[in-house]
Amino acid sequence: MGLDDKIGNAAEKLGGKGKEAAGEATGDESLKAEGRGEQVKADLKQAGEKIKDAFKKD
Repeated sequence: MGLDDKIGNAAEKLGGKGKEAAGEATGDESLKAEGRGEQVKADLKQAGEKIKDAFKKD
């Protein structure tokens, strides 16, 4: 997993957490859900990168 990918995934997850928190604070359920979705997307990307790295080592 490249450093750029790690940073991008971490930034996306952090942005998602921020949106979720903002949605929670304002009572905006759609913003909250969008933030959760971004976090899941970032986690999936990170998992995919780890799988690719595992195959590269062999």
